[in-house]
Amino acid sequence: MKAWMGKLKAFMLFSFLTILLAGCGKENLTALDPKGYGAESSMDIILLTTIVMLGVFFVVMIIYTIVLMRFRRKKGDTTIPKQVEGNKTLETVWTVIPIILVFIMGIPTVIYTFDLADTSEASGSINIDVTGKQYWWNFEYQGEEVVTSQDLYIPTGEKVYLNMLSSDVIHSFWVPTISGKMDVNPENVNTMYIEAYEEGVYWGKCAELCGPSHSLMDFKVIAVSPEEYEQWISDMQNVDPEAVPSDAVAQEGQELFQNNCMGCHAIGSAPVGMGPNLTNFGDRTHFVGYLEPTKENLVDWIMDPESVKPGNLMTGTYDVSEEEADKIADYLMQLKPSEITPESAGGLKD
Repeated sequence: MKAWMGKLKAFMLFSFLTILLAGCGKENLTALDPKGYGAESSMDIILLTTIVMLGVFFVVMIIYTIVLMRFRRKKGDTTIPKQVEGNKTLETVWTVIPIILVFIMGIPTVIYTFDLADTSEASGSINIDVTGKQYWWNFEYQGEEVVTSQDLYIPTGEKVYLNMLSSDVIHSFWVPTISGKMDVNPENVNTMYIEAYEEGVYWGKCAELCGPSHSLMDFKVIAVSPEEYEQWISDMQNVDPEAVPSDAVAQEGQELFQNNCMGCHAIGSAPVGMGPNLTNFGDRTHFVGYLEPTKENLVDWIMDPESVKPGNLMTGTYDVSEEEADKIADYLMQLKPSEITPESAGGLKD
């Protein structure tokens, strides 16, 4: 009796945790609410395989129940059941049926895989070179002279081709709400396309363990209307890296930034360095992958980056006081070159 009660309690606890954890997550960081072609294709496969597996489960359970009830040993019955082996009909059935089920699941998967890897329309579409780094992402828009990091702006309703390469270890590019995953390797370029149906801000993750701060290697895809996208491109192209801020403190911060940070970071379309491009830093909804873009958080990050994001390459490359870090933070937070921002695209739903 005690053993039975213990199993019941364990089952109830497991059921409660399953229901509780099923409610975790973010609306724009889930493969179960597709808002793009790649995610929609993945969802089709998920539903198909789920239906097949549930069907197999119920058939097996029905057969199991029938056998359990019909052929269970009766009290006082000492008869040895008839020994049956080598039934060719049964062996054929349980060999052929799994093969058929594998084909049912496998053929659509192969079709979708080749479809999502198709680059035949790339020459007439938006192409973006994506570079994965420990622990951030860089985006360079081909033919536009626009470079940005962490925030990837794309137009809705259009295929955007991503040519992905890693500068260090293997990463994996994944925006579950609008696309599937693609490995980002240091030796060869992998290309995939993404397409968002609706405007919004979608979370992206690195889905390949790449170091101590792998879990903090987040980025955002900001999907805006085609007209807003063109406006954003134009605004980014017109950024003047030497433009002097109107605020006196920010001016001092700009000078400190140029003396201490420009060796790794860039403003404008300069080639990517060891650190992220910061052209539109003031428009970001998060930085370092997860921190709110407040001045206090930014100063803490500048003063002690290792405690915020272990294993980053920024630690120990400069020496500034807290007062100087405060001025640099003032400068960075006023870098807002465009009115097309995550907020204008619908904001970020936490």
